[in-house]
Amino acid sequence: QVQLVESGGGLVQGGGSLRLSCEASGPTSDVNAMGWFRQAPGEERDFVAVISRRNFITWYSDSVRGRFTVSSDNAKNTVYLQMNTLNPEDTAVYYCVARTGYGLWSDLKTYAYWGQGTRVTVSS
Repeated sequence: QVQLVESGGGLVQGGGSLRLSCEASGPTSDVNAMGWFRQAPGEERDFVAVISRRNFITWYSDSVRGRFTVSSDNAKNTVYLQMNTLNPEDTAVYYCVARTGYGLWSDLKTYAYWGQGTRVTVSS
C-alpha cells in the first residue's frame, strides 16, 4: 500500500507563498502520477495540479495556473506544490494524491492513494 505524507501547510497573508511537500512510501514503482487536490470548507474536493512521474508533464486547474507549480523528485518519491500569489480563495485542506492507473487527470476517482491533508489558510 502506497502511503502519502504531506507537510508545509500553514497560515499565510494574502499575496504570500507556501510550498507543500508530499513524500510517498511503500510500493511506489507503479505510481505514474502524483499531484494535489484541495477542499475548501463546505465545498467539494477539487483538482489542483498533477505531474507525470514518467515524463514530468504537468496539468493545472484554471484557478491556479500561472500561480502554482507542481514538481517531482522521483529519487526522493516526493512531489511539491509551490504556491505563489495566494489569495483567501486558496484556503483549503490540500491533499496529496497518487495513482497507478489511467484516466482523466482531474477526476479524483482515478487516484487510489490519498494523504491525510494539510491545511492552508490565507488571510486577507
